[in-house]
Order: sequence, then C-alpha cells, then structure tokens
Amino acid sequence: MTSTAQPTVPEGRKAHPEHLGHVIFITAAAAMGGFLFGYDSSVINGAVEAIRSRYDVGSAVLAQVIAVALIGCAIGAATAGRIADRIGRIRVMQIASVLFTVSAVGSALPFALWDLALWRIIGGFAIGMASVIGPAYIAEVSPPAYRGRLGSFQQAAIVIGIAVSQLVNWGILNLADGKQRGTIAGLEAWQWMLGVMVIPAVLYGLLSFAIPESPRYLISIGKMTRAKEVLAEVEGHTVNLDTRLAEIQDAMRREHKSSFKDLLGKVGFLPIVWVGIGLSVFQQLVGINVAFYYSSTLWQSVGINPESSFFYSFTTSIINIIGTVIAMIFVDRIGRRPLALIGSVGMAISLGLEAWAFSAKTAAGTLPTTEGTVALIAAHVFVLFFALSWGVVVWVFLGEMFPNRIRAAALGVAASAQWIANWAITASFPSLSDWNLSGTYVIYMVFALLSIPFVLKFVKETKGKALEEMG
Repeated sequence: MTSTAQPTVPEGRKAHPEHLGHVIFITAAAAMGGFLFGYDSSVINGAVEAIRSRYDVGSAVLAQVIAVALIGCAIGAATAGRIADRIGRIRVMQIASVLFTVSAVGSALPFALWDLALWRIIGGFAIGMASVIGPAYIAEVSPPAYRGRLGSFQQAAIVIGIAVSQLVNWGILNLADGKQRGTIAGLEAWQWMLGVMVIPAVLYGLLSFAIPESPRYLISIGKMTRAKEVLAEVEGHTVNLDTRLAEIQDAMRREHKSSFKDLLGKVGFLPIVWVGIGLSVFQQLVGINVAFYYSSTLWQSVGINPESSFFYSFTTSIINIIGTVIAMIFVDRIGRRPLALIGSVGMAISLGLEAWAFSAKTAAGTLPTTEGTVALIAAHVFVLFFALSWGVVVWVFLGEMFPNRIRAAALGVAASAQWIANWAITASFPSLSDWNLSGTYVIYMVFALLSIPFVLKFVKETKGKALEEMG
C-alpha cells in the first residue's frame, strides 16, 4: 500500500468540534479490526488444554495448531496493502470481517484437528489484513492535527480485544462449571470461546458500511468529487478542500515506492534494516505471547484450578492495557530509548523471578505458596513492563527510524521478522515447558538482558525528529 505520509497542515487547520465527533466514530469503526486482531490472537488461550484433551495430542502437535495462525498472519499482512490499493480500504475491511466470521464458526465446529488448524490459518489471514489496513486507513482519514492521537486507537483496540477475550473465556468457563470441556447448549465450553468471536466480526463488517472510503484511494482512482466530500466530512468546510486535494495529490506523486532491492547494501541488508529486524525479534523473543496464548495452561500446569487460571489471564490483560496507556503518555515525553531500556530491565528482573519460582515445582506439579505468589506477581509485572515499553515503542521506532526512500519496504521486512519470531516462540513453548519450565524462562530472561546492549549500541533516539531527518 502506498505511504500514508502527507504534508504537514498548519495547526489552525483543525477539524471543527462537530466534525471531530464524526472522525472519532470513523476511527473507532476502523479500529474494530484492531480489536479483532487482539481478540482472535489471544482467545485460543482458553481452549489449549481442551483441544489437547479432545484430540489426544502431545505438546509438539498442539503447538503447531496454536502457532499455525501466524502463517496466515504473515500472508495477510504481506498482501493486504496491495489488495487495498486495487479494491479500496473499505473492501479489505469487509473481506477481513468475512474471514474473521468464517474462522470463528469453523473453529467452533471443527470435524478434526486438521480443519481446526485450517480455520486458524484463515483467522490469521484476517488478523494480518487488519494489522495493516486499520493503521493505514486511520492515518488517511484523520485530520493532521489529530492524527497521532487517533492513530493510537488501533493499539488501544488491540489490548482491549485481548482483555475482552480473556473475560469472555472466564465467563464461559464459569457457565460450564469450571470445565473447559463442559457442555453448554450442546457444545463444549472451548467451542463457545472460539465461536463467540462471530459477534464482533459481524459488527466490524456492518460498521465498514457506515464509514467512507479513504480520500487517498478515491484520488488514486480518479473520484475527485467523492474525495472532496470525504475531506469535508472529516476536516470540515472551513478547510480549503481544493488545496487539501492538491496537497494529497502532490504527496502521492512524490512518493517513492520502495522495493526489496533498496534495502540491500554491500553485504546483505543495510545496517538500519538490521536494527529494525533486531527490534522486532527482541520484542518477541522475551516470550510475551506465552502470556497471551498459554497463560491458562501455564497456571494449570503448576496446580492452579481452571477458574483461577482463566481469571489470572484476564487480570494480566488488564495490566497490559494499563501499561499501554502509560507508554502512550510517556513515549513523546521521555523518549523511545529510555522507555525501551526501562522495559528491558523490568522484564529481565520479572522473568528471572518467574524462572526462580517455577524451579520449585514439586513432583505433584504444584508450586509452594511463596513461589506460587512470586510467580503470579512476576508474571503481571513482566506484562506491565513489556506493555509500557517494547509493546508500543517498537512500532513507534519502526514507523520513524527508516529513511523515506526505504520506509515501506523496510517496515515490511521488520514486520515479517516479527511474525517469524512470534511463530518460533509460540511453537516451541509447549515442548520447552515439558523439558524445563524454569529453564524456558531463563532463556526469555537472557533475551531481555541482551536487548539492553542492543538498544544502547545500535538504536538511535527518534523523539522530536522529522521523518526527513532519518538517514
């Protein structure tokens, strides 16, 4: 998809209050894709042990079923931009809505393990599309004076989606008397967990019919009159619409469509591209998605009952929201690098405490009271420090650190590296935890520690710099 960068508009050229409410509605509707991104990514947390029991599979096979959605994510993210440039942003949202809906129904009613995996790939494709189209659309319809704040809706929607999925899972488990395979109206509890996503998926599709197409896309296909109408909707009639139209057209003409070849230096990728890949990989190698995909299983593996394990998954998600809000408040105040370093130190300490606590696991598969309390607190602290730092900062860095001429292509490579690292952690955790749960957390702690010298040596602060200054 073409870059969403546009010329800076003077501060006085803001949307009037009566238009701002409409813009917020449009942004919130588009951010439903982010909500589904978060929801679909983490809802599987509540079904892991039930799927293991239902299909009688070992950790290695189970891990592949959980992680296979990430293949769809990578494909969806890689193709969404091009599709959106051909058929429009709104159509891509509608396609994603259909895929989310189909995935939810199929995952709730699988015939066998293989088709459950297939439905998860389809859901992953929708996640990948939503991860690209939401931020791009929001940037393109937001008045320049409000773009940063409206752009944060996507990240907020993702963490809220994660939290809601865990709350829904907990509620369904309680309806099923605390049994993940307990029956409710003829279906097992885990099937309801996966199927309930139909509701927000359909809502996302309906909302897409209530919001306008992006002005940039309309201009690209020659619909100038409609583009001016949309600009009037989101920026108000006090803005000179002809001037705004000309500004966007000029920006689109001057854009350089970067390619993979632009990223290559004398030996492999350019150094700045490797830094972007490093940020993406470290974000995943600290094991954050273990907290969102496997936390219920993890707590049950050390003797906590299912109801409590599901509740702790929900409270962890609330901590994730709090941390994200903290990051949004401070990322422009104290800078990206300080937040990343604070997060790395906090994550390393909390992961070390988790490793110590899990080393006390008894032969009966439980933790002593002291170690169990430390494990629970440390797990929440880990998520807090991740959310207030690497969870937000990495995406800010990736959006700012690359020179204009390679930004789009470099961001695509870095995002792909992130999906691959996410898959590696997600696919390996069940087998690693069977081998040595404490040792697994030591590995994550080592990556958190290694991220500190990486940031200090290779990552430059981007706070307060214009995109044109990045070299």
